[in-house]
Amino acid sequence: MARKGKLVKAVAYMRTSSATNVGADKDSDKRQRAAVAAFAKRAGFEIVGEFYDPAVKGEDRIETRPGFAALLDRIEGNGVRVVIIDEISRFARDVLTQELGILALIKRGVTVLTASGDDLTNTDDPMKVFTRQIAGAFAQLEKARLVAKLRVARERKRAEGGKVEGRKTLAESRPNAVALACELSEQRPRLSLRAARERARSSAPPASGGSSPPRIAFTPE
Repeated sequence: MARKGKLVKAVAYMRTSSATNVGADKDSDKRQRAAVAAFAKRAGFEIVGEFYDPAVKGEDRIETRPGFAALLDRIEGNGVRVVIIDEISRFARDVLTQELGILALIKRGVTVLTASGDDLTNTDDPMKVFTRQIAGAFAQLEKARLVAKLRVARERKRAEGGKVEGRKTLAESRPNAVALACELSEQRPRLSLRAARERARSSAPPASGGSSPPRIAFTPE
């Protein structure tokens, strides 16, 4: 809890599952906001920002939520270290999703409180600590599996002769220009520099938006 006589800065996080409960005429976010504000007033916190994920299901992964991503950016940017939510189900309904989100906040030194005063980041409960460790291990496993899957896909494409990394070559990004340059370089008798430029301009397709095609530079021998 905040110290008596000194307000501690905090941010609020809210979530509404169904799109039918989102809108000016709906009260889901209003009820959550009121509960958070009432608790903050009682406990000595000052709400300096709020973050809302409308139409986000309780089992949706934390990292896919725009509101939660903005919350993390705010925390990392201004030093606020308290997040207040209405209740745990507003954070997430899926246990694994809950623990992964709370774990992300714990790593940033953040305390997560509910409007009823529960500290979701409390590490005194050994079962909660164990669950978060399992959740963290599961997330690490999923990341490792994804990395391995992408590596196998890259190696397969490379074995088939495809390009999988790095910038596109000029032949890939502007094949017509490369083909024209090769044609002009092999033409006999040689074209003058001016004639080559005119040929390039007349052969190149218009760029998007109707602007003139990019020029091809020719270096006289």
